[in-house]
Amino acid sequence: MSLQVKGKVQQILKAESGVSRAGKEWKKQEFVIETDEQFPKKICFTLFNDKTSLIEGLSTGEEIEVSFNVESREYNGRWFHNINAWKIEKPASENLPEPPPEFSVGDIPPEPADDETNDLPF
Repeated sequence: MSLQVKGKVQQILKAESGVSRAGKEWKKQEFVIETDEQFPKKICFTLFNDKTSLIEGLSTGEEIEVSFNVESREYNGRWFHNINAWKIEKPASENLPEPPPEFSVGDIPPEPADDETNDLPF
């Protein structure tokens, strides 16, 4: 299941790292965004391993769109949930270039006078 949500970055949490029981190194970083709805919600996302680089260059207050998956797992009779981000995009800039100026008949240069010096056959 893949979902998307837009919001402003509220907080970028400290990166964590470690070694799993199997001896593999891991990295994780979490960040929080606040949605722009009638009733705004704060959502904490997790980035794992190579995906932690997606947060580089972002700062609080920045508008982003996050693609993520929701995952749950059971441990000792309790359920734990992860919201794993896998893509972060900045929305396209709303600053469009100015349209060209209006065209008027006065912008057309006058045609040259018909004289004999023009020796083109057409």
